[in-house]
Parts: sequence; structure tokens; C-alpha cells
Amino acid sequence: MKSVEIRGIESKDFDIWLPLWKGYQRFYEVDISEHVTLETWKRFLAPTEPMHAALAMIGEQVVGLVHSIYHRSAWTMNDDCYLQDLFVASGGRGLGVGRALIEHVYADAKRHGASRVYWLTQESNHNAKQLYDRIADRSGFIHYRKPIT
Repeated sequence: MKSVEIRGIESKDFDIWLPLWKGYQRFYEVDISEHVTLETWKRFLAPTEPMHAALAMIGEQVVGLVHSIYHRSAWTMNDDCYLQDLFVASGGRGLGVGRALIEHVYADAKRHGASRVYWLTQESNHNAKQLYDRIADRSGFIHYRKPIT
């Protein structure tokens, strides 16, 4: 079996990133508009933006994505890294792709001098939680949100 390679996105990667992004949206039963998707892609590529994206490759096949965002925290001196999106296509599941993507974010956060990496998942995402419980600590916090329109 070939090893998993994680690499930052490049501008030419939009057409291989988009199917994974759509798969992620299907998994979470959301439909993010094309306008937001295109703006998000531009942000990933802009050097002044705190948003980052990487792809997981097995050979020539793209099998996963991860998105992260750096931001200030009132609790630490250095930025926090929010691992916002993580998705592994069905062909990459069970091969260590999810873990490799998270480890990539950990390494990137260390290079950026971040204080910590954190993320959220749905309570019903049992497969992912099995991995997350092995490589991170649960915060004990409950996530609330209110859309502002």
C-alpha cells in the first residue's frame, strides 16, 4: 500500500479539492453556496489570510482535505489554530488519512507558534470520535451558535 502524503493546496488544485468539499457538505447535510465556496478558495490562497488548506494524496489520488484558521485568543499569548473542516473520501477511510491530516495541522500550528489546535464534531460522528479520543483531549465545553442575519 502506498503512503499518505499531505500537501498544502495550490491554485491549480481547485478541481480536485471541490469534489471533496462537496462530499464534506453532503456528509454534514449542508449546502454552501458557490459564492461562499469561491471566496473561501481565494482566502486559502491569499498570503495575508489566516486560513489554510491541505490535501491528502495516496499516489495520484486525492483522498482527503483539511482546513484550518489561526486566530487570537484571550486565554493565551499565541494564536489558536481552529481545525475547521476535515474530510476523508470513502476510498481513503481506514488508512490513516484522517490522522495524517490532523498531524499535518499539529505540525503547521507548531511552526506558526500556536498555543493549541482545537476542533468540533457532531455528537453522532462515532467513527471520527474514535480517532479524536486517541489524539486529543475533549474540552468538556458545549458548542452554541446563533446565525446573525
